[in-house]
Amino acid sequence: MLVRSLAPVSSAVPSPFRSRLYRVTHNARASHTTMALNYARPIEIPPAGPHTSTFIMLHGLGDTGDGWSDIGYMFKQSLPGTKFIFPHAPRRPITLNYGMSMPGWYDIPSLEEIQRSEDAAGLRESQRYVEELVQKEIAAGVPSSKIVVGGFSQGGAVAFMMLRSNTKLGGIVALSSYLPLHKEQPVISESNEKTPIFMCHGDADQVVSFDFGQRSYQLLSSMGANVEFQTYLGMGHSACQREFDDVLECVKGWLGA
Repeated sequence: MLVRSLAPVSSAVPSPFRSRLYRVTHNARASHTTMALNYARPIEIPPAGPHTSTFIMLHGLGDTGDGWSDIGYMFKQSLPGTKFIFPHAPRRPITLNYGMSMPGWYDIPSLEEIQRSEDAAGLRESQRYVEELVQKEIAAGVPSSKIVVGGFSQGGAVAFMMLRSNTKLGGIVALSSYLPLHKEQPVISESNEKTPIFMCHGDADQVVSFDFGQRSYQLLSSMGANVEFQTYLGMGHSACQREFDDVLECVKGWLGA
């Protein structure tokens, strides 16, 4: 089953696994420095048994945690000790969308300039927020090596930022995404040198190109990262059931489920 759902900017209510394609603009980037970022309480799906691990999944641009929360119920039976967390990105002006405000983990000036003009401050702030979620799980008694951070598109880029964390993680999942701030070293901290990474990408992706994802994989591989790249033929900037099955099997292996 292939799930494709591209919605216009005016769409107000996200659907499960929805991705959005926004118009490209070269207007000056909207400033985040003076705006307050408000983080709504994440969606949490408790484990079916004793809490031994946590999977944090970050949505893409314009979506909310609701858009991906179905995978928590989909994976729950196979990962009975895992708590699922689906955060909501704060609303912020997005230059790509003519400066209009929408849920986003960081600003994007245009699809063509994703890495030539990156919102480093926005990426670091989102990393800080995810670090905060990770620390709460550790404080609740979950070993950091049993915490997986994943994301789709923009969310995947923020998940990649967690490779820089000094906290050892159980794994990183990046769907239809890319490695951000790759020129700023180190991309991977000593703590996460061996952390497994699972990348998934459709070869028909019209938003984050397949070639872009492959180059990120090759860069990580050249750094000695423990990374795997899986291709999905004919899939655009979306997700499919086979991809979910592959992610589940990968995470089960990481968490020893």
